[in-house]
Amino acid sequence: MSSLPQNKPSNTSDKGVTNFFNNYFSKTLSFPSNQVDAVVTFFEKRGFDKSAAITVATTLLQQAKVDNVNVFKILDTMTGLNELQLSAVVTEILNYNRARVSTLGYKRTEGADKHEKRNIKA
Repeated sequence: MSSLPQNKPSNTSDKGVTNFFNNYFSKTLSFPSNQVDAVVTFFEKRGFDKSAAITVATTLLQQAKVDNVNVFKILDTMTGLNELQLSAVVTEILNYNRARVSTLGYKRTEGADKHEKRNIKA
């Protein structure tokens, strides 16, 4: 025999209470299916993987709902962006919704050589 407590199945009467307190600080949000499909498809057409498109779409939909902005206006704004600009916007959106101790970044490369920028007097 073991001195460890036995794992007993929990009663069904306390499951509702447990679920309530486990989800107390999380707010459920719901979105119309046409908005979800449109945002996911928008990112998939621009080269995002399915799982990445869903993650970015979820974050974008949540932020649009919090800011009370129509998500289709956001998509219209992002339509004219090239890959680099879209990547920067997505990075900013994701960073805005992340914990402050964890941020995403990207490297910008400069087109000119630093040696050519300085003046040399002879």
